[in-house]
Amino acid sequence: MTGHTHDAAIIGWAHSRFGKIEDAPDAEALIGLVARQAIEHAGLEPADVDAVFLGQFNGGFTPQEFPASLVFQAVPELRFRPATRYENACATGSAAIHGALDFLAAKRGRITLVVGVEKMTATPGPRVGEILLSASHLKTEGGIEAGFAGVFARIAEAYFQRHGDQSDALAAIAAKNHKNGVDNPWAQMRKDLGYEFCRAESEKNPFVARPLKRTDCSLVSDGAAAIIIAEGDVAQSAPRAARFRATAHVQDFLPIARRDITRFEGPREAWARAFDAAGMGLSDLSFAEVHDCFTIAELIEYEAMGLTPEGQGHRAILEGWTAKDGRLPVNRSGGLKAKGHPIGATGVSMHALAAMQLCGEAGEMQLPRAEVAGVFNMGGAAVANYVSILERAG
Repeated sequence: MTGHTHDAAIIGWAHSRFGKIEDAPDAEALIGLVARQAIEHAGLEPADVDAVFLGQFNGGFTPQEFPASLVFQAVPELRFRPATRYENACATGSAAIHGALDFLAAKRGRITLVVGVEKMTATPGPRVGEILLSASHLKTEGGIEAGFAGVFARIAEAYFQRHGDQSDALAAIAAKNHKNGVDNPWAQMRKDLGYEFCRAESEKNPFVARPLKRTDCSLVSDGAAAIIIAEGDVAQSAPRAARFRATAHVQDFLPIARRDITRFEGPREAWARAFDAAGMGLSDLSFAEVHDCFTIAELIEYEAMGLTPEGQGHRAILEGWTAKDGRLPVNRSGGLKAKGHPIGATGVSMHALAAMQLCGEAGEMQLPRAEVAGVFNMGGAAVANYVSILERAG
């Protein structure tokens, strides 16, 4: 699949807070926090919505499967609309967005509702690890200790062997994203931990899987996000619009043994295809939201998107390029690291937060220059790779 251009745009959104949400006991309740709110934010009525696309990984987090129609519980007026559940590991939210974009491109309708949701905190910690590890190749990776953190620890080890110990860079990424998260009202952790805390092993920041410490790992979260995506004609008359300039979806082999895992070849290909389709390059981006499930992922993603040559991702963070006042702010929202990572909601959240920036509605997170955004959402260890190039409409 090559990169694609679109005339569709995000014209409304809603976002729950991320974290342990005890007053929303299940995914159904979380959906209820955002579905109708997104429709209203777009200035629409439920009758205007032509189809529903729901992203939920689940994988055992909740016994309730078959969740697409749960949106109708929150917005019963949507009854009899097409509704479909999408899943592609941690890129589940972007998979649902691509479903909506395909629906619009096929002229099957004009307005879509995309919801991403996950309820994770009701599941015991060890079971969370097992569920997340199921997004790896269990035949060859199922025995890795520490679950998915163990998978990314192997990636970090291999990267360090090739390019030197980058623990300073990883700590700087964690510190940047926690500092950014303070300004995000929906973030799970709104605390500036500081570089020294993130860099040092301590009782509060132990190694989870060497060389990754707790501050290198994203959080276990509940949450939901929703966006309204409309075709170009509808978007032109909307109160706000962030247009999809281009998208790309690149899927790679599941086993890490079949790939050079330190290179993130799938993400690299996805960025290249999206830039090609958009007729743009990295220098055209105002900011990016990228998939920092672990700090090592953000580091390698700098290289995959072309910000630095291979093996030099540390320069982007240590020289301040990706800070909020740097040449390319990355994860102004706090990223998965501080915002939280309710798996099915993450891709939708990234697009909602990018649209907020482009429309000048990001509050304390607002960047002074926000005209073109790059969004990268990844499922598994660089297996499902989705890039969106979004631009301010009008």
